[in-house]
Amino acid sequence: MIIPLVGAALIALCDRWPDLRETVTIVTAGLLFGTVVMILPSVLAGGRPELALLEMLPGLQLKFTVEPLGMMFALVASGLWIATSIYSFGYMRGNDEHNQTRFYVFFAIALSSTMGVAFSGNLLTLFVCYEVLTLSTYPLVTHHGNEDSMKAGRTYLGILISSSIGLFLLAILWTWNVTGTMDFKPGGILGDRFNGLMTGVLLALYMFGIGKAALMPIHRWLPAAMVAPTPVSALLHAVAVVKTGVFCVVKIIVYVFGIDKLRMTPEGDWLLYVAGFTILTASIIALRQDNLKRRLAYSTVSQLSYIILGAALANSLGIIGGGMHIAMHAFGKITLFFCAGAILVASHKTEISEMDGLGKVMPITFIFFLIGSLSVIGLPPLGGSWSKWYLMLAAAEAGQVKFMFVFMLSSLLNIAYLMPLVARGFFSQAKEDFHHHEGGHHGKVNFWNGVRFGNIREAPPFCLLAMTITSVGCILLFFYADKIYRLLAPVAGIQG
Repeated sequence: MIIPLVGAALIALCDRWPDLRETVTIVTAGLLFGTVVMILPSVLAGGRPELALLEMLPGLQLKFTVEPLGMMFALVASGLWIATSIYSFGYMRGNDEHNQTRFYVFFAIALSSTMGVAFSGNLLTLFVCYEVLTLSTYPLVTHHGNEDSMKAGRTYLGILISSSIGLFLLAILWTWNVTGTMDFKPGGILGDRFNGLMTGVLLALYMFGIGKAALMPIHRWLPAAMVAPTPVSALLHAVAVVKTGVFCVVKIIVYVFGIDKLRMTPEGDWLLYVAGFTILTASIIALRQDNLKRRLAYSTVSQLSYIILGAALANSLGIIGGGMHIAMHAFGKITLFFCAGAILVASHKTEISEMDGLGKVMPITFIFFLIGSLSVIGLPPLGGSWSKWYLMLAAAEAGQVKFMFVFMLSSLLNIAYLMPLVARGFFSQAKEDFHHHEGGHHGKVNFWNGVRFGNIREAPPFCLLAMTITSVGCILLFFYADKIYRLLAPVAGIQG
Protein backbone atom coordinates (compact mmCIF):
# COMPACT_ATOMS: atom_id res chain seq x y z
CA MET A 1 0.00 0.00 0.00
CA ILE A 2 2.89 2.35 0.72
CA ILE A 3 4.49 2.02 -2.72
CA PRO A 4 1.60 3.66 -4.67
CA LEU A 5 1.28 6.39 -2.01
CA VAL A 6 4.96 7.28 -2.28
CA GLY A 7 4.58 7.11 -6.05
CA ALA A 8 1.62 9.53 -5.88
CA ALA A 9 3.72 12.06 -3.93
CA LEU A 10 6.62 11.80 -6.39
CA ILE A 11 4.26 12.11 -9.37
CA ALA A 12 2.89 15.34 -7.88
CA LEU A 13 6.43 16.71 -7.49
CA CYS A 14 7.15 15.96 -11.17
CA ASP A 15 4.25 18.06 -12.46
CA ARG A 16 6.53 20.33 -14.52
CA TRP A 17 8.33 17.42 -16.21
CA PRO A 18 5.80 15.16 -18.00
CA ASP A 19 8.38 12.60 -19.15
CA LEU A 20 9.75 12.23 -15.61
CA ARG A 21 6.21 12.10 -14.20
CA GLU A 22 5.33 9.21 -16.48
CA THR A 23 8.60 7.44 -15.74
CA VAL A 24 7.80 7.62 -12.02
CA THR A 25 4.31 6.27 -12.76
CA ILE A 26 5.50 3.19 -14.65
CA VAL A 27 8.33 2.50 -12.18
CA THR A 28 5.86 2.69 -9.29
CA ALA A 29 3.46 0.32 -11.05
CA GLY A 30 6.31 -2.10 -11.74
CA LEU A 31 7.54 -1.99 -8.14
CA LEU A 32 4.03 -2.65 -6.84
CA PHE A 33 3.54 -5.66 -9.11
CA GLY A 34 6.99 -6.99 -8.24
CA THR A 35 6.28 -6.68 -4.53
CA VAL A 36 2.97 -8.51 -4.85
CA VAL A 37 4.68 -11.29 -6.83
CA MET A 38 7.27 -11.64 -4.04
CA ILE A 39 4.50 -12.54 -1.59
CA LEU A 40 3.01 -15.20 -3.89
CA PRO A 41 5.33 -18.15 -3.07
CA SER A 42 4.54 -17.85 0.63
CA VAL A 43 0.79 -17.95 -0.04
CA LEU A 44 1.12 -20.90 -2.45
CA ALA A 45 3.04 -22.74 0.27
CA GLY A 46 0.12 -22.26 2.66
CA GLY A 47 1.40 -19.16 4.45
CA ARG A 48 -0.91 -16.34 5.47
CA PRO A 49 1.26 -13.25 6.16
CA GLU A 50 -0.41 -10.86 8.62
CA LEU A 51 0.08 -7.30 9.80
CA ALA A 52 -1.87 -5.59 12.59
CA LEU A 53 -1.37 -1.91 11.79
CA LEU A 54 -3.46 -0.03 14.33
CA GLU A 55 -5.93 -0.78 17.14
CA MET A 56 -8.68 1.83 16.82
CA LEU A 57 -10.70 0.49 19.77
CA PRO A 58 -10.22 -2.58 21.98
CA GLY A 59 -10.63 -5.55 19.66
CA LEU A 60 -10.98 -3.34 16.55
CA GLN A 61 -7.81 -3.39 14.48
CA LEU A 62 -6.78 -2.24 11.06
CA LYS A 63 -5.46 -5.64 10.09
CA PHE A 64 -4.11 -7.09 6.89
CA THR A 65 -3.92 -10.77 5.96
CA VAL A 66 -2.75 -12.19 2.64
CA GLU A 67 -4.95 -15.13 1.61
CA PRO A 68 -5.34 -16.75 -1.86
CA LEU A 69 -8.42 -14.83 -3.06
CA GLY A 70 -6.86 -11.49 -2.15
CA MET A 71 -3.56 -12.63 -3.63
CA MET A 72 -5.20 -13.26 -6.99
CA PHE A 73 -7.03 -9.93 -6.92
CA ALA A 74 -3.83 -8.05 -6.01
CA LEU A 75 -1.93 -9.74 -8.85
CA VAL A 76 -4.62 -8.77 -11.36
CA ALA A 77 -4.97 -5.17 -10.15
CA SER A 78 -1.24 -4.44 -9.83
CA GLY A 79 -0.42 -6.16 -13.12
CA LEU A 80 -3.07 -4.30 -15.05
CA TRP A 81 -1.93 -1.00 -13.52
CA ILE A 82 1.24 -1.40 -15.60
CA ALA A 83 -0.78 -1.87 -18.81
CA THR A 84 -3.16 0.99 -17.91
CA SER A 85 -0.26 3.33 -17.17
CA ILE A 86 1.33 2.58 -20.56
CA TYR A 87 -2.03 3.13 -22.24
CA SER A 88 -2.59 6.39 -20.36
CA PHE A 89 0.66 7.87 -21.65
CA GLY A 90 -0.60 7.58 -25.23
CA TYR A 91 -4.24 8.40 -24.52
CA MET A 92 -3.81 11.41 -22.23
CA ARG A 93 -1.29 13.13 -24.49
CA GLY A 94 -2.88 11.98 -27.74
CA ASN A 95 -6.23 13.34 -26.59
CA ASP A 96 -4.57 16.47 -25.16
CA GLU A 97 -6.20 15.95 -21.74
CA HIS A 98 -5.74 18.60 -19.08
CA ASN A 99 -4.77 17.99 -15.41
CA GLN A 100 -2.73 14.94 -16.32
CA THR A 101 -0.63 15.05 -13.14
CA ARG A 102 -3.75 15.05 -10.98
CA PHE A 103 -5.00 12.06 -12.96
CA TYR A 104 -1.86 10.00 -12.28
CA VAL A 105 -1.77 11.01 -8.60
CA PHE A 106 -5.32 9.87 -7.85
CA PHE A 107 -4.85 6.75 -9.97
CA ALA A 108 -1.94 5.77 -7.69
CA ILE A 109 -3.96 6.49 -4.54
CA ALA A 110 -6.77 4.33 -5.91
CA LEU A 111 -4.32 1.45 -6.40
CA SER A 112 -3.09 1.83 -2.83
CA SER A 113 -6.62 1.49 -1.47
CA THR A 114 -7.23 -1.45 -3.83
CA MET A 115 -4.26 -3.26 -2.29
CA GLY A 116 -5.78 -2.52 1.11
CA VAL A 117 -9.05 -4.11 0.06
CA ALA A 118 -7.27 -7.15 -1.41
CA PHE A 119 -5.27 -7.81 1.75
CA SER A 120 -7.85 -6.76 4.36
CA GLY A 121 -7.86 -9.06 7.37
CA ASN A 122 -11.23 -8.05 8.76
CA LEU A 123 -14.43 -6.23 7.90
CA LEU A 124 -13.29 -2.93 9.43
CA THR A 125 -10.17 -2.76 7.26
CA LEU A 126 -12.16 -3.80 4.21
CA PHE A 127 -14.71 -1.03 4.79
CA VAL A 128 -12.11 1.71 5.38
CA CYS A 129 -10.14 0.84 2.23
CA TYR A 130 -13.38 0.45 0.26
CA GLU A 131 -14.40 4.01 1.17
CA VAL A 132 -10.96 5.46 0.40
CA LEU A 133 -11.22 3.88 -3.05
CA THR A 134 -14.57 5.58 -3.63
CA LEU A 135 -13.24 8.99 -2.59
CA SER A 136 -9.96 8.68 -4.55
CA THR A 137 -11.73 7.76 -7.79
CA TYR A 138 -14.25 10.64 -7.60
CA PRO A 139 -11.72 13.18 -9.02
CA LEU A 140 -11.04 10.74 -11.85
CA VAL A 141 -14.72 10.42 -12.76
CA THR A 142 -15.07 14.24 -12.72
CA HIS A 143 -11.75 14.74 -14.52
CA HIS A 144 -13.12 16.85 -17.39
CA GLY A 145 -14.77 19.29 -14.98
CA ASN A 146 -17.74 20.03 -17.26
CA GLU A 147 -21.41 19.80 -16.36
CA ASP A 148 -21.79 16.19 -17.56
CA SER A 149 -18.76 15.08 -15.55
CA MET A 150 -19.91 16.80 -12.38
CA LYS A 151 -23.38 15.29 -12.71
CA ALA A 152 -21.86 11.84 -13.23
CA GLY A 153 -19.62 12.42 -10.21
CA ARG A 154 -22.61 13.27 -8.01
CA THR A 155 -24.35 10.08 -9.15
CA TYR A 156 -21.17 8.07 -8.59
CA LEU A 157 -20.46 9.43 -5.13
CA GLY A 158 -24.10 9.58 -4.06
CA ILE A 159 -24.93 5.96 -4.85
CA LEU A 160 -21.67 4.43 -3.62
CA ILE A 161 -21.45 6.40 -0.38
CA SER A 162 -25.14 6.09 0.52
CA SER A 163 -25.18 2.34 -0.12
CA SER A 164 -21.97 1.72 1.81
CA ILE A 165 -22.88 3.87 4.83
CA GLY A 166 -26.57 2.96 4.91
CA LEU A 167 -26.30 -0.77 4.19
CA PHE A 168 -22.73 -2.12 4.13
CA LEU A 169 -21.68 -0.45 7.40
CA LEU A 170 -24.96 -1.47 9.05
CA ALA A 171 -24.32 -5.10 8.04
CA ILE A 172 -20.79 -4.95 9.47
CA LEU A 173 -21.98 -3.49 12.78
CA TRP A 174 -24.76 -6.09 13.02
CA THR A 175 -22.27 -8.88 12.34
CA TRP A 176 -19.90 -7.56 15.00
CA ASN A 177 -22.67 -7.08 17.55
CA VAL A 178 -23.91 -10.66 17.17
CA THR A 179 -20.65 -12.56 16.61
CA GLY A 180 -18.23 -10.40 18.60
CA THR A 181 -15.66 -10.42 15.78
CA MET A 182 -14.91 -8.79 12.45
CA ASP A 183 -12.07 -11.12 11.45
CA PHE A 184 -12.40 -13.17 8.30
CA LYS A 185 -12.41 -16.89 8.97
CA PRO A 186 -12.44 -19.89 6.59
CA GLY A 187 -15.89 -21.43 6.82
CA GLY A 188 -17.46 -18.15 7.99
CA ILE A 189 -17.97 -16.44 11.34
CA LEU A 190 -21.78 -16.47 11.57
CA GLY A 191 -22.17 -20.06 12.76
CA ASP A 192 -25.54 -20.61 14.43
CA ARG A 193 -25.87 -17.00 15.57
CA PHE A 194 -27.69 -16.05 12.37
CA ASN A 195 -30.39 -18.34 11.05
CA GLY A 196 -33.27 -18.29 8.60
CA LEU A 197 -34.67 -14.87 7.83
CA MET A 198 -31.88 -13.07 9.73
CA THR A 199 -29.32 -14.61 7.38
CA GLY A 200 -31.31 -13.56 4.31
CA VAL A 201 -31.67 -9.98 5.58
CA LEU A 202 -27.98 -9.73 6.50
CA LEU A 203 -27.06 -11.04 3.04
CA ALA A 204 -29.23 -8.35 1.43
CA LEU A 205 -27.53 -5.61 3.47
CA TYR A 206 -24.13 -6.80 2.33
CA MET A 207 -25.00 -7.42 -1.33
CA PHE A 208 -26.79 -4.12 -1.93
CA GLY A 209 -24.43 -2.26 0.41
CA ILE A 210 -21.47 -3.22 -1.78
CA GLY A 211 -22.57 -0.83 -4.51
CA LYS A 212 -19.38 -1.33 -6.50
CA ALA A 213 -20.64 -4.82 -7.43
CA ALA A 214 -23.35 -3.03 -9.48
CA LEU A 215 -26.12 -5.49 -8.64
CA MET A 216 -29.39 -4.09 -9.98
CA PRO A 217 -30.83 -1.66 -9.00
CA ILE A 218 -27.57 -0.34 -7.44
CA HIS A 219 -25.89 0.01 -10.81
CA ARG A 220 -26.68 3.44 -12.28
CA TRP A 221 -23.38 4.95 -11.17
CA LEU A 222 -21.44 2.72 -13.57
CA PRO A 223 -22.93 3.82 -16.94
CA ALA A 224 -23.01 7.40 -15.64
CA ALA A 225 -19.26 7.33 -14.99
CA MET A 226 -18.52 6.64 -18.67
CA VAL A 227 -18.07 10.38 -19.26
CA ALA A 228 -14.60 10.00 -17.71
CA PRO A 229 -11.45 9.47 -19.82
CA THR A 230 -11.03 5.92 -21.13
CA PRO A 231 -8.15 5.03 -18.75
CA VAL A 232 -10.56 5.84 -15.91
CA SER A 233 -13.12 3.52 -17.48
CA ALA A 234 -10.42 0.86 -17.52
CA LEU A 235 -9.79 1.54 -13.82
CA LEU A 236 -13.52 1.33 -13.06
CA HIS A 237 -14.17 -1.84 -15.06
CA ALA A 238 -11.03 -3.90 -14.79
CA VAL A 239 -8.27 -2.72 -12.49
CA ALA A 240 -9.98 -1.63 -9.31
CA VAL A 241 -13.49 -0.39 -8.67
CA VAL A 242 -16.02 -2.96 -9.89
CA LYS A 243 -13.57 -5.79 -9.29
CA THR A 244 -13.28 -4.53 -5.72
CA GLY A 245 -17.07 -4.84 -5.49
CA VAL A 246 -17.32 -8.44 -6.66
CA PHE A 247 -14.15 -9.37 -4.75
CA CYS A 248 -15.87 -8.11 -1.57
CA VAL A 249 -18.97 -10.17 -2.43
CA VAL A 250 -16.98 -13.39 -2.83
CA LYS A 251 -14.82 -12.70 0.24
CA ILE A 252 -17.81 -12.02 2.47
CA ILE A 253 -19.72 -15.08 1.25
CA VAL A 254 -16.66 -17.30 1.84
CA TYR A 255 -15.25 -15.80 5.06
CA VAL A 256 -18.29 -14.27 6.78
CA PHE A 257 -21.25 -16.46 5.77
CA GLY A 258 -19.42 -19.61 4.71
CA ILE A 259 -20.55 -21.47 1.60
CA ASP A 260 -21.86 -24.43 3.61
CA LYS A 261 -24.11 -22.21 5.70
CA LEU A 262 -25.35 -20.22 2.70
CA ARG A 263 -26.13 -23.41 0.80
CA MET A 264 -28.25 -24.64 3.71
CA THR A 265 -30.15 -21.33 4.03
CA PRO A 266 -33.08 -21.09 1.57
CA GLU A 267 -33.64 -17.48 2.65
CA GLY A 268 -30.47 -16.61 0.75
CA ASP A 269 -31.66 -18.03 -2.56
CA TRP A 270 -33.06 -14.64 -3.60
CA LEU A 271 -29.50 -13.61 -4.53
CA LEU A 272 -29.43 -16.23 -7.28
CA TYR A 273 -32.48 -14.71 -8.94
CA VAL A 274 -31.38 -11.08 -8.56
CA ALA A 275 -27.98 -11.92 -10.05
CA GLY A 276 -29.59 -13.88 -12.89
CA PHE A 277 -31.98 -10.98 -13.56
CA THR A 278 -29.06 -8.53 -13.63
CA ILE A 279 -27.09 -10.74 -16.06
CA LEU A 280 -29.89 -10.88 -18.62
CA THR A 281 -31.39 -7.41 -18.17
CA ALA A 282 -28.06 -5.58 -18.42
CA SER A 283 -27.20 -7.62 -21.54
CA ILE A 284 -30.48 -6.61 -23.20
CA ILE A 285 -29.92 -2.95 -22.29
CA ALA A 286 -26.39 -3.18 -23.75
CA LEU A 287 -27.90 -4.25 -27.07
CA ARG A 288 -29.72 -0.92 -27.31
CA GLN A 289 -26.72 1.34 -26.64
CA ASP A 290 -25.15 3.05 -29.65
CA ASN A 291 -22.41 4.72 -27.61
CA LEU A 292 -19.58 2.18 -27.42
CA LYS A 293 -18.49 2.94 -23.85
CA ARG A 294 -22.06 2.77 -22.54
CA ARG A 295 -22.56 -0.56 -24.30
CA LEU A 296 -19.42 -1.86 -22.63
CA ALA A 297 -20.57 -0.42 -19.29
CA TYR A 298 -23.82 -2.39 -19.33
CA SER A 299 -21.85 -5.43 -20.44
CA THR A 300 -19.78 -5.01 -17.28
CA VAL A 301 -22.92 -4.80 -15.11
CA SER A 302 -23.97 -8.14 -16.60
CA GLN A 303 -20.57 -9.81 -16.29
CA LEU A 304 -20.15 -8.79 -12.64
CA SER A 305 -23.27 -10.73 -11.77
CA TYR A 306 -21.69 -13.87 -13.24
CA ILE A 307 -19.31 -13.66 -10.28
CA ILE A 308 -22.09 -12.91 -7.80
CA LEU A 309 -24.20 -15.78 -9.12
CA GLY A 310 -21.20 -18.12 -8.92
CA ALA A 311 -20.65 -17.20 -5.27
CA ALA A 312 -24.39 -17.43 -4.52
CA LEU A 313 -24.46 -21.02 -5.82
CA ALA A 314 -22.48 -21.73 -2.62
CA ASN A 315 -20.36 -24.60 -3.82
CA SER A 316 -16.66 -25.05 -4.54
CA LEU A 317 -16.98 -24.84 -8.31
CA GLY A 318 -18.99 -21.62 -8.03
CA ILE A 319 -16.21 -20.00 -5.97
CA ILE A 320 -13.58 -21.24 -8.43
CA GLY A 321 -15.60 -20.01 -11.42
CA GLY A 322 -16.44 -16.67 -9.83
CA GLY A 323 -12.87 -16.09 -8.69
CA MET A 324 -11.52 -16.99 -12.12
CA HIS A 325 -13.99 -14.65 -13.78
CA ILE A 326 -12.56 -11.74 -11.78
CA ALA A 327 -9.27 -12.25 -13.63
CA MET A 328 -10.66 -13.38 -17.00
CA HIS A 329 -13.17 -10.55 -17.31
CA ALA A 330 -10.59 -8.01 -16.16
CA PHE A 331 -8.28 -8.78 -19.09
CA GLY A 332 -11.08 -9.09 -21.65
CA LYS A 333 -12.93 -5.94 -20.64
CA ILE A 334 -9.86 -3.75 -20.22
CA THR A 335 -8.88 -4.72 -23.78
CA LEU A 336 -12.29 -3.61 -25.04
CA PHE A 337 -12.10 -0.27 -23.24
CA PHE A 338 -8.57 0.28 -24.50
CA CYS A 339 -9.89 -0.26 -28.03
CA ALA A 340 -12.75 2.18 -27.45
CA GLY A 341 -10.27 4.82 -26.34
CA ALA A 342 -7.96 4.08 -29.27
CA ILE A 343 -10.85 4.60 -31.68
CA LEU A 344 -11.64 7.92 -30.00
CA VAL A 345 -8.05 9.16 -30.16
CA ALA A 346 -7.44 8.09 -33.77
CA SER A 347 -10.85 8.79 -35.36
CA HIS A 348 -12.83 10.80 -32.77
CA LYS A 349 -15.70 8.30 -33.10
CA THR A 350 -17.79 7.30 -30.07
CA GLU A 351 -20.99 5.91 -31.63
CA ILE A 352 -21.07 2.38 -33.05
CA SER A 353 -23.29 3.51 -35.94
CA GLU A 354 -20.46 5.80 -37.08
CA MET A 355 -17.82 3.06 -37.23
CA ASP A 356 -18.73 1.34 -40.51
CA GLY A 357 -15.55 0.48 -42.38
CA LEU A 358 -13.31 1.75 -39.59
CA GLY A 359 -11.75 -1.69 -39.12
CA LYS A 360 -10.09 -1.30 -42.54
CA VAL A 361 -8.46 1.89 -41.29
CA MET A 362 -7.62 0.61 -37.78
CA PRO A 363 -7.16 -3.16 -38.31
CA ILE A 364 -4.88 -3.72 -35.31
CA THR A 365 -7.32 -2.08 -32.90
CA PHE A 366 -10.27 -4.01 -34.31
CA ILE A 367 -8.38 -7.33 -34.12
CA PHE A 368 -7.66 -6.59 -30.45
CA PHE A 369 -11.36 -5.77 -29.99
CA LEU A 370 -12.20 -9.16 -31.50
CA ILE A 371 -9.85 -10.93 -29.06
CA GLY A 372 -11.31 -9.12 -26.06
CA SER A 373 -14.84 -9.83 -27.28
CA LEU A 374 -14.22 -13.55 -27.75
CA SER A 375 -12.76 -13.75 -24.25
CA VAL A 376 -15.81 -12.04 -22.73
CA ILE A 377 -18.08 -14.30 -24.81
CA GLY A 378 -16.15 -17.31 -23.53
CA LEU A 379 -14.70 -19.01 -26.60
CA PRO A 380 -11.45 -21.04 -26.54
CA PRO A 381 -8.55 -20.44 -26.71
CA LEU A 382 -9.27 -17.38 -24.55
CA GLY A 383 -9.40 -17.16 -20.77
CA GLY A 384 -13.09 -16.36 -20.42
CA SER A 385 -13.98 -19.86 -21.60
CA TRP A 386 -12.60 -21.43 -18.40
CA SER A 387 -14.43 -19.24 -15.90
CA LYS A 388 -17.73 -19.74 -17.75
CA TRP A 389 -17.07 -23.50 -17.89
CA TYR A 390 -16.67 -23.71 -14.11
CA LEU A 391 -19.72 -21.50 -13.53
CA MET A 392 -21.78 -23.83 -15.71
CA LEU A 393 -20.47 -26.86 -13.80
CA ALA A 394 -21.30 -25.10 -10.52
CA ALA A 395 -24.90 -24.53 -11.61
CA ALA A 396 -25.18 -28.17 -12.70
CA GLU A 397 -23.72 -29.43 -9.41
CA ALA A 398 -26.18 -27.27 -7.45
CA GLY A 399 -29.08 -28.68 -9.48
CA GLN A 400 -29.85 -25.18 -10.76
CA VAL A 401 -30.40 -26.01 -14.43
CA LYS A 402 -32.25 -22.74 -15.02
CA PHE A 403 -29.09 -20.79 -14.24
CA MET A 404 -27.14 -22.89 -16.73
CA PHE A 405 -29.57 -21.49 -19.30
CA VAL A 406 -29.01 -17.98 -17.91
CA PHE A 407 -25.27 -18.35 -18.54
CA MET A 408 -25.83 -19.75 -22.03
CA LEU A 409 -28.40 -17.12 -23.02
CA SER A 410 -26.17 -14.37 -21.69
CA SER A 411 -23.25 -15.65 -23.77
CA LEU A 412 -25.45 -15.47 -26.87
CA LEU A 413 -26.36 -11.90 -25.93
CA ASN A 414 -22.63 -11.19 -25.52
CA ILE A 415 -22.22 -12.18 -29.17
CA ALA A 416 -25.17 -9.99 -30.15
CA TYR A 417 -23.83 -6.79 -28.58
CA LEU A 418 -20.08 -7.22 -29.16
CA MET A 419 -19.62 -8.81 -32.57
CA PRO A 420 -21.62 -6.25 -34.63
CA LEU A 421 -18.87 -3.68 -34.05
CA VAL A 422 -16.28 -6.06 -35.51
CA ALA A 423 -18.60 -6.85 -38.44
CA ARG A 424 -19.30 -3.15 -39.06
CA GLY A 425 -15.63 -2.30 -38.90
CA PHE A 426 -14.37 -4.95 -41.31
CA PHE A 427 -17.29 -5.71 -43.61
CA SER A 428 -19.46 -2.59 -43.89
CA GLN A 429 -18.92 0.19 -46.39
CA ALA A 430 -17.58 3.35 -44.79
CA LYS A 431 -20.08 6.21 -44.62
CA GLU A 432 -17.27 8.74 -44.97
CA ASP A 433 -13.71 8.91 -46.19
CA PHE A 434 -11.64 8.46 -43.04
CA HIS A 435 -8.53 9.53 -44.92
CA HIS A 436 -9.67 12.71 -46.60
CA HIS A 437 -8.19 15.00 -43.96
CA GLU A 438 -4.87 13.13 -43.66
CA GLY A 439 -1.90 14.76 -45.24
CA GLY A 440 1.14 13.04 -46.73
CA HIS A 441 3.60 12.05 -44.00
CA HIS A 442 2.79 8.39 -44.56
CA GLY A 443 5.17 6.11 -42.73
CA LYS A 444 5.86 8.57 -39.92
CA VAL A 445 5.06 7.71 -36.33
CA ASN A 446 3.74 10.42 -34.07
CA PHE A 447 3.85 9.08 -30.54
CA TRP A 448 1.14 11.38 -29.25
CA ASN A 449 -1.24 11.64 -32.22
CA GLY A 450 -1.14 8.10 -33.56
CA VAL A 451 0.44 5.88 -36.18
CA ARG A 452 0.06 6.71 -39.87
CA PHE A 453 1.11 4.33 -42.64
CA GLY A 454 -0.55 4.43 -46.03
CA ASN A 455 -4.28 3.96 -45.47
CA ILE A 456 -3.72 2.77 -41.89
CA ARG A 457 -4.38 5.24 -39.10
CA GLU A 458 -3.91 3.69 -35.67
CA ALA A 459 -3.82 4.99 -32.11
CA PRO A 460 -0.57 6.17 -30.49
CA PRO A 461 2.06 3.42 -30.04
CA PHE A 462 1.69 3.41 -26.24
CA CYS A 463 -2.02 2.59 -26.66
CA LEU A 464 -1.19 -0.20 -29.11
CA LEU A 465 1.44 -1.60 -26.75
CA ALA A 466 -1.01 -1.71 -23.85
CA MET A 467 -3.65 -3.40 -26.02
CA THR A 468 -1.07 -5.95 -27.13
CA ILE A 469 -0.22 -6.78 -23.51
CA THR A 470 -3.83 -7.29 -22.44
CA SER A 471 -4.78 -9.20 -25.61
CA VAL A 472 -1.86 -11.59 -25.11
CA GLY A 473 -3.01 -11.87 -21.49
CA CYS A 474 -6.47 -13.00 -22.66
CA ILE A 475 -4.80 -15.85 -24.56
CA LEU A 476 -2.26 -16.80 -21.91
CA LEU A 477 -4.99 -17.05 -19.27
CA PHE A 478 -6.53 -19.87 -21.28
CA PHE A 479 -3.31 -21.92 -21.16
CA TYR A 480 -2.42 -21.07 -17.56
CA ALA A 481 -5.87 -21.21 -15.97
CA ASP A 482 -4.68 -24.16 -13.87
CA LYS A 483 -2.42 -21.76 -11.95
CA ILE A 484 -5.45 -19.70 -10.91
CA TYR A 485 -7.37 -22.88 -10.08
CA ARG A 486 -4.61 -24.07 -7.74
CA LEU A 487 -4.36 -20.66 -6.09
CA LEU A 488 -8.12 -20.50 -5.45
CA ALA A 489 -8.57 -24.16 -4.46
CA PRO A 490 -8.02 -23.56 -0.70
CA VAL A 491 -10.58 -20.72 -0.73
CA ALA A 492 -13.15 -23.07 -2.28
CA GLY A 493 -12.37 -25.84 0.21
CA ILE A 494 -10.72 -28.07 -2.40
CA GLN A 495 -7.80 -30.06 -0.99
CA GLY A 496 -4.84 -31.37 -2.93
